[in-house]
Amino acid sequence: MFKVNDNFTKLPSSYLFSEVARRVRAYTEAHPEAEVIRMGIGDVTRPLCPAVIDALHRAVDDEARGETFHGYGPEQGYGFLISKIVEYDYRRHGINVAEDEVFVSDGAKSDTGNIGDILSRANRIAVTDPVYPVYVDTNVMAGRAGELQPDGRWSNIEYLPCTAENGFVPLFPTGEPDVIYLCYPNNPTGTTLTRNELKGWVDYCRKHGSLLLFDAAYEAFIREDDVPHSIYEIEGAREVSIEFRSYSKTAGFTGIRLGYTVVPKELKGRDAEGNLVALNPLWRRRQTTKFNGASYLTQRGAEALYSEEGQRQVRETIDYYLANAAVMRKGLSEAGYECVGGVNSPYVWVKTPKGMTSWESFDRLLEDYHIVGTPGSGFGPSGEGYFRLTAFNTLENTVKAMSRLKK
Repeated sequence: MFKVNDNFTKLPSSYLFSEVARRVRAYTEAHPEAEVIRMGIGDVTRPLCPAVIDALHRAVDDEARGETFHGYGPEQGYGFLISKIVEYDYRRHGINVAEDEVFVSDGAKSDTGNIGDILSRANRIAVTDPVYPVYVDTNVMAGRAGELQPDGRWSNIEYLPCTAENGFVPLFPTGEPDVIYLCYPNNPTGTTLTRNELKGWVDYCRKHGSLLLFDAAYEAFIREDDVPHSIYEIEGAREVSIEFRSYSKTAGFTGIRLGYTVVPKELKGRDAEGNLVALNPLWRRRQTTKFNGASYLTQRGAEALYSEEGQRQVRETIDYYLANAAVMRKGLSEAGYECVGGVNSPYVWVKTPKGMTSWESFDRLLEDYHIVGTPGSGFGPSGEGYFRLTAFNTLENTVKAMSRLKK
């Protein structure tokens, strides 16, 4: 009889956000009268901006005519979008990125999970703790994580605690990992690293031969000057880093899906014989084999974001969510909660009331206040004792939720 991938059987039975959705669904079915405000899963509420909608309509019209119809596109993305990415997201900020180093995809979640395809199973992994679950779970699936321990950690993964005690700034690894995941602005804590702090990580990777996988999905929310928008603002980062970006939270593409990954040509690892191998052609080979490219319609929509109107409309959307985050920080403080984040990020990381676990706080928020959060323990052992709230609901609902907590 055929055999399954045993690594999948090691995973917890339910993905964190699926479990949150299941519990909320069960509660709302049992209490249909409850007005539940969802601030848990990081989905957006504002519609796509007008510039994108206009571009999507034009793209649909293209598909209706033989002379402008688009079937299969280039797996790495259309040139009309890649040229805008290179110009607006990098060169205008003094960052050198070539067009053939950009790979358009259906989102950063896919790419951060799929990047392991081009990496050896023998690589040692390090993640910040708490952490976006996809980084850990996909390494479990690939057989790099080892065995799940009683404390919730995997035996072959080094966890770098980000707690109130260290200011939510991770210390450097002690186990000399081969691959390090960083997400900043951070999901779930909403905290950031300064330019000097990120330089320390780039220097560490250059010294130890480590690969830095840098998730910059929330860079558009950065408002403080000393917080880099790209890892490539740091000298030497092109030699050690892959950067992931997303249009999901930036421009509301959670439903139509689009992101991209940058793999510099200088970035090299070693094969089993010790020979240097460039990662850029490996990722290109992976994508052209296992990915058929993001849709023409979605890429035309993203192209419109780089127009003058598109840029203005995106800023308005980001400002709206950051205003929600400010309301949350103020309301939580007035309600007696300790929290961080919400300044350069749409996420606010909240300490649970004394003596309550993360899931107990989740249940209390849902049952007593009809507010959905995400339990911090679902992001890793150091997330216990916290829960995450997002700023992606409407301003009206955000104000209402904070009013409930204050009462």
